[in-house]
Amino acid sequence: MLGQLRNKVSHQLARWKYAPDIETEQSSALLRLGSGYGGWKFEQSSDLHNSTIVSCGLGEDASFDIEFAARFCAKVIIVDPTPRAIRHFEGIRQRIGQPASESYAEGGKQPVTSYDLSKITEHSLHLETSALWTHNTTLKFFAPPNPDHVSHSIVNFQNNYVEHTPHIEVAATTLETLLAKFDLMTVPLMKLDIEGAEIAVIQQMLDTAIRPRQLLVEFDQLSCPSRRSKQDVEATNHRLAQAGYICRYFDGRSNCLYILQQ
Repeated sequence: MLGQLRNKVSHQLARWKYAPDIETEQSSALLRLGSGYGGWKFEQSSDLHNSTIVSCGLGEDASFDIEFAARFCAKVIIVDPTPRAIRHFEGIRQRIGQPASESYAEGGKQPVTSYDLSKITEHSLHLETSALWTHNTTLKFFAPPNPDHVSHSIVNFQNNYVEHTPHIEVAATTLETLLAKFDLMTVPLMKLDIEGAEIAVIQQMLDTAIRPRQLLVEFDQLSCPSRRSKQDVEATNHRLAQAGYICRYFDGRSNCLYILQQ
């Protein structure tokens, strides 16, 4: 018990020491959809209705994707090659059209019966079983150190970025290839919760002039705070600002909302 307390205090001190400096122009006119664990804040706008958005990172909590699709009559392209995420999505598809029969669970593992799928059709949600990355290739997808956790990582930040921990091999696709596959010039909203790969993906996104109007990002490396995570996030935040994005929300831990200024 004492050891757990020391670890918790040590982690909190590291989070404080290596907290990134992210300037925000906070907005009170934001909407939050999803469960306590899997929910996201974003800006309501007319271009979201009947839209197609890209949501990278499913895990076992699709609450944001489902609520967004239902509220805005939208199509959500979900990107995640994790085996447990694929099984979770199949469970959702089997219940399409049915209302929820229980409340959301705490934590990141939602029972499929907690989703209100009464306004969801087979065309509302599409799962792309690839990892989002900077190249179209096959790569190592590293398992989390805790087997109870679902999310794998390309960069393996949870294991100090080493190359020899347990992994599976998955297909990877670039954002440019993904948008071309669905004949999308751009998207009004994109969510990146891709376990550390978001840094490289955002850099390539900016290099290829892809500009989603709203960018929801979880900087997952901040869950393992270090000098490297602080520098990487601050550099990415700076590049987004140079490209015309303003941070409208930062939860103080890892989740950010960026809006492209027209």
